[in-house]
Amino acid sequence: MDRIPRRPSMADVAARAGVSYQTVSRVLNEPQIVRPDTRARVEESIAALGYTRNRAARTLKTTRSSLIGVLTDGSSLFGPAETTTAIETAAREAGYAVLLTTVAPGSVREEEIGGQLLGSGADGILVIAAHEAMIPVVEAVSRSTPVLAVAAEPPPMAGVQVVGVDQRLGAHQVVEHLARTGCRSVVHTAGPSDWFDAVARRRGFEAALEELGLDGTVVGPGDWTPRAGYELCQRLIREGLPEAIFAANDMMAIGVIHALHEHDLRVPEDVAVVGFDNFLGSEFLIPPLTTVSQPFAELGRAALQRLVRGVEQQDEPEQGAPSTLAPRLVVRRSTRPERTH
Repeated sequence: MDRIPRRPSMADVAARAGVSYQTVSRVLNEPQIVRPDTRARVEESIAALGYTRNRAARTLKTTRSSLIGVLTDGSSLFGPAETTTAIETAAREAGYAVLLTTVAPGSVREEEIGGQLLGSGADGILVIAAHEAMIPVVEAVSRSTPVLAVAAEPPPMAGVQVVGVDQRLGAHQVVEHLARTGCRSVVHTAGPSDWFDAVARRRGFEAALEELGLDGTVVGPGDWTPRAGYELCQRLIREGLPEAIFAANDMMAIGVIHALHEHDLRVPEDVAVVGFDNFLGSEFLIPPLTTVSQPFAELGRAALQRLVRGVEQQDEPEQGAPSTLAPRLVVRRSTRPERTH
């Protein structure tokens, strides 16, 4: 019977490199004090053996695990899923491991989830708080460990920092662009009323209408799906179409475009359409979709940086990562060209 392979140890690295155990430790923790030729020999042995540090042993020594808990509701929607991926990538680049935990709000006691993450040795917890049902989760876990919420404009929570993308700004950019194309009437097909992103986009839309003097209204809410966009657009077709439709996200924009196509209405000649998120494939729709791109990679880095600063009790907001990140309008052919005069 084949033996189960044993995980290489620091002693194995030391033996292969012909150095002491203490020298290997110095290369791992204070490489600058080790002679370059010795350091190179140890690093070559580490690579050849596939040695990795024992996280549990390091936790005992430093009282920190370099482990970050990430709590989500398990949503597969583009925004929450991309945010989770961005955080995991940023954590790995910063030398942290991620323990991903999914909680369906109300299905279990939030305190139990927090206890499980703390029991695993997590230094802090990031919560993807996309909607109101996640707020009790944030408040529960924040009682016993550093917590940061990734969200757009949630209610204030004592002791909890928040990082998010400026959804109002994104909606404002959409309305400004439509105004520059000569559009005078816009309808916003809104997202779910309990989602912070949807509420912020609606508020940004309404503020931009007032500022720019455009006619507009809000219909919905929808549930982020193409079906919701399709049904809301069918309603607009019956009651009277505007010059442009701003969908709460790209998936709803797909439904809007499909409904318009069924009625032989051209995009953007008859009705311009804008989405939000810049999801994978939005540039391949017919016509390619004008939308708002969110900086998910930057969001992941900013969230992790602020949480780590809190864990290390070195929170200096004026020098830390920004709490609100700016989105970017991506103009494609589902809206008319901007006027130059």
